[in-house]
Amino acid sequence: MDKNENRIALKVALIAILTALTTVFTIVVRVPTPIKGYISLCDVVIVFSAYLFGPWTALITGGLGTAIADVIGGYSQWAPFSFLIHGLQGAVIGLIAKKASKSGVVSDASLLSVIGAGLLGTVIMVGGYFFVGGLFYGFEPAATEIPMNLIQAIVGVVLGIAVTKTVRKAYPPVRFLTW
Repeated sequence: MDKNENRIALKVALIAILTALTTVFTIVVRVPTPIKGYISLCDVVIVFSAYLFGPWTALITGGLGTAIADVIGGYSQWAPFSFLIHGLQGAVIGLIAKKASKSGVVSDASLLSVIGAGLLGTVIMVGGYFFVGGLFYGFEPAATEIPMNLIQAIVGVVLGIAVTKTVRKAYPPVRFLTW
């Protein structure tokens, strides 16, 4: 096996672990919402994945991890939407952070661009669930979930940044696993 094959194998393993972690963070703390949904800690792992490992990793782990959690947890009707919404959220956060980085390494982006990326990811997640919830249950009931989804997203951004900084400090070479 050459060095490139080892790197691919490492990325596949990393994505599998982060997908499982996203699923666990989605299921373990789950607070029901008025229109048959819930809020969770999934955004912590999605944001962490986006900032540390880049848009592709965050797209896959965010989308797949939350969709799996929906199916396992009895919220199957939300699974395709969670896949799209959280996948897009992770990809956009990762893309902005990568673009803002001078070195091309996502985790080297400035704090201001990281926060901006997190805020845009928040808009995508909150807006996505408002839109889908509005189509299914009406926009007035869907609007009642906006504050809860904002809390989920903001907690995810804050903790995601903290975890990213902690992991980078503890293991600096991890910054080169982005793609």
